[in-house]
Amino acid sequence: MPHVCHLSPPSLAVATGRHQATLGGAFERSGRGLHTGKRATVRVSPAPPDHGIVFRRRFRNGSSVDIPAQWHHQHRQPACTALRAEGVLVRTVEHLLASLYALGIDNAVAEIDAEELPIFDGSAVPWCEGIVGVGRNVQERPVRTLRVMRPVSVVDRHRRLSIGPGRGLTVSAHIALAHLGPFDWHGRIDADDFAESIAPARSFGRFIRVMAGRSYGFITRRPLLQGCGTGSAALLLGKRVIGGLRMSDELVRHRVLDIVGDLALAGYPVEGHVIAEHTCHDLNHALVAVLMRDREAWELV
Repeated sequence: MPHVCHLSPPSLAVATGRHQATLGGAFERSGRGLHTGKRATVRVSPAPPDHGIVFRRRFRNGSSVDIPAQWHHQHRQPACTALRAEGVLVRTVEHLLASLYALGIDNAVAEIDAEELPIFDGSAVPWCEGIVGVGRNVQERPVRTLRVMRPVSVVDRHRRLSIGPGRGLTVSAHIALAHLGPFDWHGRIDADDFAESIAPARSFGRFIRVMAGRSYGFITRRPLLQGCGTGSAALLLGKRVIGGLRMSDELVRHRVLDIVGDLALAGYPVEGHVIAEHTCHDLNHALVAVLMRDREAWELV
């Protein structure tokens, strides 16, 4: 069984109409990146009201660049969510963003000493444990929620993704994988359910494709899957998953994890219902961009 982090209501309970919140203290996590394979240390600290989530890339010369976790800073990179500002890139931010979003942290600074956040075991459990460990401090200002008023959708061949009106944030996700069958998940995104049923779901990929991608990245000296292996992802080989699954529908639950992390780039808690069929990071980013540009599709409340 995977290690899951258990919340202690009401200290981490996230309610509609709530006030903004930040962390009760700072925590650090270290590990290798999924794509670069390089070790990085991330320190996640409290931030004042209306600050939002900001990634701070620190360099050896003492300088730093702040990159807000906003959709217009999204920078396309393979198999991850990356942000770019002032020519500086941070990648694989989606699992931390999803954890902060689901556990109701609106304001925080994530300082990183490398380009890519750690992938750990491919899940978001280490991030959830860090957040739960320091607790959540409620701040004086109310949260502004992005309420979806009419459906918005994006399509790319067999991939479909939409968001429409709904209460809270709910997700209905579907994937079908050759030799493994269809997987479906539906539920509300809240702190306890996320930490226990979504955060433990690991990144996944076909073993042959991952090995080919690692070889290509190594030969071309590009940061592609250099840290990916059985310890950092659920690898699919034929009709089985190497080492087994943590839960029968783990693979589709990880797609939900990525959706939540990518939707966090809207910059506000989102109230709506997401329907996802074979979605991926590129489609998630496209939906957020289409939604944010259609000012009549949502309101801030």
